[in-house]
Amino acid sequence: MARPMKRRRVCGLPQNNRFGPLGVSRSPEDYITMTIDEYETIRLIDLENLNQEECAKQMDIARSTAQGIYMEARKKLAESLVNGKTLIIEGGEYNLCEGRGNGCGKGCRKRHGSRFLNEEN
Repeated sequence: MARPMKRRRVCGLPQNNRFGPLGVSRSPEDYITMTIDEYETIRLIDLENLNQEECAKQMDIARSTAQGIYMEARKKLAESLVNGKTLIIEGGEYNLCEGRGNGCGKGCRKRHGSRFLNEEN
């Protein structure tokens, strides 16, 4: 029996969850879905400049899990950009943090009053 997936800690949902070419009719195969936890690894590693170990600690997962999620997220970003597909960010196994220091680190949007906090409220 497979082990149940551990929920990842995420410090905020994206303000926009759909990106892609404008004014083009799309068929279902022209969409790529990125999960919220994949989005969070991109945000923490590429935007907040955390390393994979710090990202994993903040998301409450193993470093190897963070690495796998990050690699999958980058692959989806590349496919969207290179092939002109619409990227939709939704779903996944995650828990939103409360911003009260419960294991969140320097990349937490809520705890540190990041520029995204005001946009979410």
